[in-house]
Amino acid sequence: MPRHKPLSLVATAALALLIAGCTSDKPTDTTTAAASAAPASSAAASESAAAGTGAQSSFFVQADYDAQLGMRAKSAQGPADKPWEQAIDPQMVSTSQYKKSGGLHLCFSNAAVNNPWRQVGWKSMQAEVALHKEIATFTALDAEGKDDKQISDIAELTGKGCDALIVSPNTTATLTPAVKAACGKLPVIVFDRGVETDCPVTMINPIGGYAFGADGAEFLVEKVPAGGKILALRILPGVDVLETRWSAAKVTFDKSPLKVVGVEFTDGDAAKTKSIVSDYIARHGKLDGVWMDAGATAVAAIEAFEDAGVPVPAMVGEDQQDFLQKWKQNNLTAIAPTYPTYQWRTPVIAALKILKGEEVPKTWKLPQPKITSDNLDTYLQPNMPPLHYALCGCEGLPGFPETWGGKK
Repeated sequence: MPRHKPLSLVATAALALLIAGCTSDKPTDTTTAAASAAPASSAAASESAAAGTGAQSSFFVQADYDAQLGMRAKSAQGPADKPWEQAIDPQMVSTSQYKKSGGLHLCFSNAAVNNPWRQVGWKSMQAEVALHKEIATFTALDAEGKDDKQISDIAELTGKGCDALIVSPNTTATLTPAVKAACGKLPVIVFDRGVETDCPVTMINPIGGYAFGADGAEFLVEKVPAGGKILALRILPGVDVLETRWSAAKVTFDKSPLKVVGVEFTDGDAAKTKSIVSDYIARHGKLDGVWMDAGATAVAAIEAFEDAGVPVPAMVGEDQQDFLQKWKQNNLTAIAPTYPTYQWRTPVIAALKILKGEEVPKTWKLPQPKITSDNLDTYLQPNMPPLHYALCGCEGLPGFPETWGGKK
């Protein structure tokens, strides 16, 4: 593939491996472990607390929950071999007011590259940019998981002559004012995590957190006998796609005969995850299922069972290669809901459509497959590193697989 005009890349942080440094919005009703859940006043809330899931998150919106669960059965529109260009139930909006000719300056405010999922996505975005010769300059700033830095980054980028601004927010509520301010100056595309405003030209992500959380919880309800003990592992509070994952799982578990014995935050840290799981094994003697709102530390959880000499229970992970390999090698009872990293390609494509004056979906919902025992082999990639995400959509991009750490 020929190289296009040199890109001006401004990246302000080295890659880090963990999500522990992320800040978060802290809604007053953020779900915590059952032991610290506030007393519930209603009968329904009391039943939830008794089930071990605590109070429902303030991020929970019934209509959005219903819509996302309904989307799981819908077909997406768009090229069959390019899910990052597909959309579910798109409602198109005009962008003719943003049409621009000549070399384009595209800008990106990134929450962080502080975990493998974001690192894979960031590589895919850069490769997508390199495909388009009309992008003369690409300026990216990394907020390093800090709200205050991202607020400053967005303000800086709006003064750099950007033709369009892509934002992946670090947290939801705290970044909303900065995004609103940017919307008044240039077209804004938000993806991955949302904000509490509809001012962006388009909001891009897969179906969403409710679908992810429900996929994992429904699997455990199907596979674990009545009365089985479930440990729920979360990363951190205050990020909408994570809050809604737990919200949907909570709804499923509260209606089920399963017993949630703990809801714990791991900070996305493998050592902490392993320690938490080990503590619960020692406390309860046996766990029958582990639900996770993100699977980056799923292997650490599995290792806790192996170290304790007890069977690995039904597991919820994600499409990270180390988990998929462990699943295959040990014939685990498992599922991998996904939040595909191929979504990192879509904002670049959307920005170019907007700057050409072409219509885009106001809410751009991408397909969100789940990996099961039936299709596991399709997503196993032995030539890729353990922390690579299978649904990168990057296989046809220049530099694959080496740029993503793989071997030909």
